[in-house]
Amino acid sequence: MKPIKLLCWLLLTILMAACATGKAMAGSPTPDWIGGRPPIIEGCAVFPADNIWNVPVDVLPVSPRSAAYIASIGADVGLHADFGSGTWEGGPIGIPYCTVPGTQALVPVSFYYADESDPGPYPIPPDAPVEGGEGSTGDRHVLVLDRDHCKLYELYDAHKQPDGNWQAGSGAIYDLRSNALRPAGWTSADAAGLPMLPGLVRYEEVQAGGIRHAIRFTVRRTQRLYVWPARHYASSSTDPNLPPMGQRFRLRADFDVSGYPTEVRVILTAMKKYGIILADNGSNWFISGVPNERWDNEALSTLRSIHGRDFEAVDCSSLMLDPDSARAACRSEAAFAPLILWASLGRRSIGQPDPSLSSQAAWNWLAWMR
Repeated sequence: MKPIKLLCWLLLTILMAACATGKAMAGSPTPDWIGGRPPIIEGCAVFPADNIWNVPVDVLPVSPRSAAYIASIGADVGLHADFGSGTWEGGPIGIPYCTVPGTQALVPVSFYYADESDPGPYPIPPDAPVEGGEGSTGDRHVLVLDRDHCKLYELYDAHKQPDGNWQAGSGAIYDLRSNALRPAGWTSADAAGLPMLPGLVRYEEVQAGGIRHAIRFTVRRTQRLYVWPARHYASSSTDPNLPPMGQRFRLRADFDVSGYPTEVRVILTAMKKYGIILADNGSNWFISGVPNERWDNEALSTLRSIHGRDFEAVDCSSLMLDPDSARAACRSEAAFAPLILWASLGRRSIGQPDPSLSSQAAWNWLAWMR
């Protein structure tokens, strides 16, 4: 290996070590954003701490298309909690999930989008809850977490058959210990090709006082485009003013949350720090959560006073290390990887970075050195 390559790899190793320990590089004004605990469900971490779902975006730059995206969704449209207690049209309000042991019996599942689905069998219990209830004509999602192996199984338009097997539109399987994304262009149980459970608001985490992940939400019209970490689009429109699947938004830092009920403040604080991720076509500014009889629907209804204009679209491109991985760059990597490229190419000195080069370009070049 040439000396310059060896030097670059040495610096890269130092940067990655700093990320792994959650410590800032010497002289950095703020700590790295990696190092916190990921969300936990029944002993399973819901993806690693450095997964893009679990990484704060409160200090990232605003997307240059933020105003256009928000205008297309509705600047004056209020936020809506698409979850709660009680029922709506005969079914629980929200997207349910269940957990099963590693010994749960596996059942065959057939798909009508089989070419973009992970083949079965799936460990679906006979009484697995269906979104909207057994008689639902909606999306009918079924989410199952194998708590012993920390694997997540998700189905869209799921119907149990008389023989105990299942039929569904599409299905996806995720190893929660991995940052691997689905193949590019593939859907999942969600239109964006993303997992659903990691983005749901759960009553237990709100009561514990903190949500440590981004929140799933929907809009009515999207662009024929997806951005990392999404893998799939669900639109024929090329209007650049429409948001792409996977677009991250956050509640503005100056939005005053002090007057809201305690449980709502927890949700709003997460929206400032971790943001919301566009995952499906649906009603505008609808955020997703798990039904629970302990939700206070009156408190959740106060979210309607928060409008699209109170959000901003976020540019997450500096966090992408590999388009096929959900692992996010920590501040050290995002900030210093371009400098490795600039120094190694000899185009400029370390003190004169070229703004036309991105951190992703640096990582692409580093990949070439392998």
